[in-house]
Amino acid sequence: MRKTIKLLFFVTCWTLSFHIVAAKNAAALTFIRDAEIENTIALFAKPIFDAAGLEADNIQIYLVKDSRLNAFVAGGQKLFIHTGLLQRSRTPEQVIGVIAHETGHIAGGHLSRLRQKMQSASPESILGYVLGGAAVLAGRPDAGSALILGGQDMAMRSLLQYSRTEEGSADQAAISYLEAKKVSSKGLLQFFEILKQNELTTTANQNPYIRSHPLTAERISFLNDHVKKSQYSQKRVPAQYIEMHARMRAKLDSYLLPAAHTMRLYPLGDNSIAARYARAQAYHKDSQLDKALREVDTLITERPKDPFFHELKGQILFENGKLMDAISAYEKAVEILPNQPQLLLALGRSYLETEDPLHLGNAITLLEQSVQRDKKSSFVWRQLGIAYGRSGRMAESSLALAEEAYLQRRYKDAIYLAGRAEKDLKTGSRHWIQAQDLRLTAERLLKKQKKK
Repeated sequence: MRKTIKLLFFVTCWTLSFHIVAAKNAAALTFIRDAEIENTIALFAKPIFDAAGLEADNIQIYLVKDSRLNAFVAGGQKLFIHTGLLQRSRTPEQVIGVIAHETGHIAGGHLSRLRQKMQSASPESILGYVLGGAAVLAGRPDAGSALILGGQDMAMRSLLQYSRTEEGSADQAAISYLEAKKVSSKGLLQFFEILKQNELTTTANQNPYIRSHPLTAERISFLNDHVKKSQYSQKRVPAQYIEMHARMRAKLDSYLLPAAHTMRLYPLGDNSIAARYARAQAYHKDSQLDKALREVDTLITERPKDPFFHELKGQILFENGKLMDAISAYEKAVEILPNQPQLLLALGRSYLETEDPLHLGNAITLLEQSVQRDKKSSFVWRQLGIAYGRSGRMAESSLALAEEAYLQRRYKDAIYLAGRAEKDLKTGSRHWIQAQDLRLTAERLLKKQKKK
């Protein structure tokens, strides 16, 4: 399933199975990643991408650590989904509906046409629009309105009207994809109803003319009409989807909320898979190792072939310093799901952390396999660079660390490290070419960065 969709992130290790990274700029987005959640969203999204005639491998999906109810498309085929949306969703159909709507923007080429329109707008108008959007996102819709209205030439108004038109077009595209795959549009309708409640508390006084989205009430009316007519409105997705959605929400809740809050959401009387899953992580966060292991062991006993239960056990053991036990758990996870890059990373890093030379070869092999499947993970490159260094392969270590620096946009470091690797590698070899390409690309981007 991993091959069906790319979920790309700048990654640092928060936990082994659940990574989180904040950009240096405090205003930047924060991304998370998790093997199971990626697998779930891949399963939900692929039929929609197929219906839209899009190649799933070309879509980059980012999970944004943000409690707000939001999803958006930016920069071409890049879809951003907030954790708040996933946590507040109550059915897989709601998540699938949102994915279908955002897919409508991608398939419709809305962003590329918007960029064309922006080319004819004055810089002041575009700046007013961007700054206004930033202020609204920061929780200051009043300031946002003022900034946007500051650029009130015709080009600015044209851009906003264009955005409203494309939102309606994306809604229509979404229901066509859902119908093609015989999925109920009720989930998208329910999401808009939730959005409507949120809108009343945040943007009720905003001038409708400068809104970049059509009024939610209009969209709800459109979807209501469709749901009444569709023959699939009462159809549910497979039971597997429902459980995967519940597990995704439980995992997000248990990682992002305090342990006490998680225990209130998933009390001891609830023996569902999702509840036990959440409680295991809550106990772990609360430093109750025995209880955490008991919960996860009940899950493994019930589902011995589920790789993500073994992964959670490995994470709990790793973070409690029980490295050999963690290795055993991660080995089972990798045996069940051998090509998942994050599982390979977790097992490889566990071997590396033992600092036992006998395990160093295993660590390098696993980390190389991980990075081959996920070349955009700066954290994997970092671990691989450490492993190469410990084995005395200094040129390859420099190259791996250069890749890490490049992904983190530390272009000066990338140039230095790639240049050092280039000097020590055999001229014309694969790694030498990689180092040279990386250095030249970093030099070009650094020049561009300085001009900006």
